[in-house]
Amino acid sequence: MDSSNTLPAAQGNGPNCMRAQALAALAATAWPEKLAQVRAIADSAKLDRERVFAPMDGLPGRPPLPELVAPAQVRHRSMATLEGRAALLHALAHIEFNAVNLALDIIWRFAGMPEAFYRDWLRVAREEAYHFDLLRQRLAALGYAYGDFPAHNGLWDMAERTRDDLLARLALVPRTLEARGLDASPMIRNKLAGAGDADSAAIVDIILRDEIGHVAIGNHWYREQCAQAGREPVACYAELARLYGAPRLRGPFNLEARRAAGFNDAELAALQAD
Repeated sequence: MDSSNTLPAAQGNGPNCMRAQALAALAATAWPEKLAQVRAIADSAKLDRERVFAPMDGLPGRPPLPELVAPAQVRHRSMATLEGRAALLHALAHIEFNAVNLALDIIWRFAGMPEAFYRDWLRVAREEAYHFDLLRQRLAALGYAYGDFPAHNGLWDMAERTRDDLLARLALVPRTLEARGLDASPMIRNKLAGAGDADSAAIVDIILRDEIGHVAIGNHWYREQCAQAGREPVACYAELARLYGAPRLRGPFNLEARRAAGFNDAELAALQAD
């Protein structure tokens, strides 16, 4: 279920295969092209579940801006200023841009999964693209554009680490890094609303609603993979987090959203005990 045994990209069902289209969208560098290619992947697209693609250089495709810097170099700005609110929205937009790439990556990279797996992640890619576009439009309304501020690449760094391990990818991207967004959303929303930016706060509400579903998809397929491997999910998660150097999660946690996303009592207890 990984890309270690590669075939030439021309084999399989050709460029109309949904997984091939996901790979092409991932490779697109300009954000308008990437979003257009995501939207062009039809529900009726052919799906070759067994095809194994040759890895490509230059993934993920991204525009020359924003400049990517270390997380510590991403400066926090005051919400009392227009620039500060724009910088926060830009950071969210970059997260959503990375999330589009992550959903596309899991579609093409991991072969041999059930059809529902690929359909689930296509839905995620579409919704992440919608989120990015909402934030991009809001930035434009404030006089800014995606690329105007530096950004960091933490989400994609974990994708690189887990590129050959689907169980780890599911454990440490949707269930860890993306689930942190569930915890952070109420605070971000309140900051924007408190600064009088109701339009931006409303976008964060939309993102939280959809991200609960995305994390739920990650939880579902993580548990499926644990069951197939005969592994207990809580202990398996702790082992994978150590093995791949996942960040230690600190509260406060949005327990209501996490429960809605499928985390059970044992998982939430382990989270809070760390």
